[in-house]
Amino acid sequence: MKRSNLTLVSYSSSDEEDIAQEMPPKAPPMKKRKLPPLSSSIVTPGPVDNPALHQGRIRTTPHVDGQFAAHVYVSLPLGRHSLLYKVVQAILCDAKEAIPTLHEIWTTEPVSQRPELHISLSRPIFLRAHQREDLKRAVKNIAKAHKAFIVSFAILSELINDEKTRTFLTMEVGAGHHELRSLANSLAPAIEAVRQQAYYVKPRFHASIAWALPNNRPGTSGPLPVASDGTYGPCATEGIRVPPSNPNSPITGTDVFPTIACFPPEVITTLNERYGSELSSPKVGAFTVESITLKIGKDMISWNLTGM
Repeated sequence: MKRSNLTLVSYSSSDEEDIAQEMPPKAPPMKKRKLPPLSSSIVTPGPVDNPALHQGRIRTTPHVDGQFAAHVYVSLPLGRHSLLYKVVQAILCDAKEAIPTLHEIWTTEPVSQRPELHISLSRPIFLRAHQREDLKRAVKNIAKAHKAFIVSFAILSELINDEKTRTFLTMEVGAGHHELRSLANSLAPAIEAVRQQAYYVKPRFHASIAWALPNNRPGTSGPLPVASDGTYGPCATEGIRVPPSNPNSPITGTDVFPTIACFPPEVITTLNERYGSELSSPKVGAFTVESITLKIGKDMISWNLTGM
């Protein structure tokens, strides 16, 4: 049988060709389009640290979004007809006559607003949002474990804050110091748990009633006045210049705020001689601490001391 003389022809894979033809060519990558900026009407501006808007005071801790300033204290509301309120007003009147740059801690306007004295149980505390509830629970539990007690004021003194940005005229606590220290010590673990500094090891519990700007504070234009013998000069009222931190502030140029080098020692001595006996009198400077208050941002919560 004669073999047929067929020629084998090799063909390329038609299936592969069909697949290649059916797949569309790759499109070029799309360019990312930038979103238009948000309207200024819906953007909340961050707080501006401008001493010119706050009587020369400066922010000691920079603002951080999502962070809340907190403070634990004992509150003493004062009736405008109470003996303690009248004594405090007389002290302030004499103190401002000697040191005109003093600012009262509380505002006297509107008249309907009831002035308060605060005795701190903590330094300023700075919390993240998720830490607020833990601190609330801790303060509530501390209130349950302590009972009400009597506090009275003893003497007037000058105290300056840690950052040396303000100096204060204060009324220091006499009776009740032990109980206040117990509250502050009970707070320490909760405060240290959020990596904040607890209250002072040797606290001087007090209520501040007035403040002034010291002229040797950080960020001011000049140091304390120094005499020719190398000692500090007299505690006279001077002035510091604080440029606005925000160039777009409505207050422009350089603003001058009156300051003092220190409280003249004779002023504190004279005030204690005039008002010390009244201030320390049980009828005037004594009151019952029945609750403690936690302030977080603008929110304030108080718990009654219910311990037995």
